[in-house]
Amino acid sequence: MKAITFDQLGAADSVLHLVDREVPEPGPGEVRIRVAVSGVNPTDWKARTGMYGGEVVESIPNQDGAGVVDALGEGVDGLAVGDRVWVTLAAYLRPLSGTAQEYTTVPAERVFPLAADASFELGASIGVPAITAHRALTVIEGGPARLSPGALDGKVILVAGGAGAVGHAAIQLARWAGATVISTTSPTKTALAQAAGAHHVVNYRDEDAAAQIRAIAPEGVDLVVEVAAGANNELDLAVLRPRGTIAIYSNDGNKPFELDIRANMGLNSRYQFVLLYSVGWEILTAAAEDINVAIAAGALPVGEETGLPLLRFPLDQTANAHQAVESGATGKVLITIADL
Repeated sequence: MKAITFDQLGAADSVLHLVDREVPEPGPGEVRIRVAVSGVNPTDWKARTGMYGGEVVESIPNQDGAGVVDALGEGVDGLAVGDRVWVTLAAYLRPLSGTAQEYTTVPAERVFPLAADASFELGASIGVPAITAHRALTVIEGGPARLSPGALDGKVILVAGGAGAVGHAAIQLARWAGATVISTTSPTKTALAQAAGAHHVVNYRDEDAAAQIRAIAPEGVDLVVEVAAGANNELDLAVLRPRGTIAIYSNDGNKPFELDIRANMGLNSRYQFVLLYSVGWEILTAAAEDINVAIAAGALPVGEETGLPLLRFPLDQTANAHQAVESGATGKVLITIADL
């Protein structure tokens, strides 16, 4: 089978190579998936460049993907050969199980059913971004641990960077769950956040951005889903309601994040940092179940008309796909592997 591998850290066009490998056999509790589409996330290029540290070993990149169950290991229940599925965190602690290959073998707990009317492109787009968004939306003090229609009724959610993959999913899930959704973007990306379903979009560069948000939510927002903690912290505190929450899943731009103790004490605010690798599989599984309900309801579409353009690459151009994500391309980067 064809696969993309790397055994040293560095630039995508230097370290990623297309190779032939044996088709892996699933062990006990494992599922082999014939991969149709592999999704690329920022975590994938960060791992490839050594940002997370650790020992360098031969690896196959990409955590997310979608395809068809090809074989089952001993003891796997609830799945059958031929099932359409999506997978996330495929390569976590399993460097050769990334989805940038024709077949991957992963633990069954990382595999979730994909509805018959959902595309493999959708399946490869939802893993890390949608579960991250779900986690961020379920950490409000006194708020719901699960999402469903009405779960966020009465809540006002501010999604920073609504044109990104996580922001896109957060807008969609929050709106599906009944929240009033405000998003901040640059002026060139306003239409994307609107297409995703944001009720209001504010240019975060406006000097009166806080006033605009306060005009929409006079008592403040209940939750901020934050992509650039350092750059946006002043704005976040200016619009957060007392006992509100700021859920941080990234710090785009790498501006230092400085904690204003007096302002946060005055608000009785809380910060929740979000990283899927350590959140626990019970939370990941619950999020995946809610996401599948949202998909069935048509609440998580992807594509330019719904605010998340799809950028497609073939397997032998995985380096270009990684470079696109690393350079901040707008939209979801996907690698098409098989026509299933």
